[in-house]
Amino acid sequence: MAILEFVVTIDTARLATEYRALTEDCGLLDRSARGKLALTGSEAKGFLAGQVTNDIEALCTGDGCYAAFLTPKGKMLGDLRILDLGDELFLDTERVALQALFDMIRRFKIGYDVELHKRTVERGLLSLIGPNSKRVAHTEELADIEHANALQEIDGIAAIAARTDTGVDLICDAADIGELAETLRERGAVPISEEAAEIVRVEHGRPRYGVDLDDTVIPQEAGLNERAVSFTKGCYVGQETVARLHYRGKPNRHLRGLRLSEPAASGDELHLGERVVGRLGSIAISPRLGPIALALVRREAELGSVLSVGEHGVTAEALELPFQPQQPFESGPG
Repeated sequence: MAILEFVVTIDTARLATEYRALTEDCGLLDRSARGKLALTGSEAKGFLAGQVTNDIEALCTGDGCYAAFLTPKGKMLGDLRILDLGDELFLDTERVALQALFDMIRRFKIGYDVELHKRTVERGLLSLIGPNSKRVAHTEELADIEHANALQEIDGIAAIAARTDTGVDLICDAADIGELAETLRERGAVPISEEAAEIVRVEHGRPRYGVDLDDTVIPQEAGLNERAVSFTKGCYVGQETVARLHYRGKPNRHLRGLRLSEPAASGDELHLGERVVGRLGSIAISPRLGPIALALVRREAELGSVLSVGEHGVTAEALELPFQPQQPFESGPG
């Protein structure tokens, strides 16, 4: 027991240190395992615009956007970031959605002047997260707009710098990833774990495909319309359902933040009275807020509702996202 308590204490201290870097300085995380593709050809933008939810044809070199690709019934097969690099469209997605994205493009690009390129192994990706990310990456002149991107040379290493909601991503040749990471550490970036980065993501209320989102989810249910959907662009797969729900309907579920009375497990059922209204998705123990989670919950679980979690007496308060600083954590009874 003493050894276990020591390990838990060390892990908690490590996470607290990493969280401080992520929220007050600059954390560094290698995300090279993410799925990466590229499209080239004169019809690349027009083709992709017909497959995803956002306005790809409006992009210019140095622009980017977030989008989803859907089934004909408007359910999410995955989400992705699209960067217009001038000579190609760079596509970045969760690894769990990579095969579906690859298959969709390969299947429907027939007849278009479009070439599909694999980039997962060829390109590395480092995320700088925190208020000092721009200084560490030397990207102060890059437009302060999410997904804005530009070619950057960092101590002789060529990289694409792309703005994110929490910092800067750097994409380079896979062979250069170790050297680039070392350079960023020398500039003050603090290596952090995926677990620490997940705390910040959950606090910001950003759902993750494969954890919070799957092929049963319509973008509006997850609060993605503003970020991922254009209602003025041309047709795309799944548009009819997405547009009908936006203009005429009310989603059956909403993405909520949950403040937990104590830690729980992803997948635990959420109950409002006797009724199951959802399951826990992403979970984290925030140094600022305590145990928190994201979940898609049925609309009858209104903001402020207190839900029961699993079968062990844990409760969860349903909150608007993102989690707010003025919501300090207070431990529950017992």
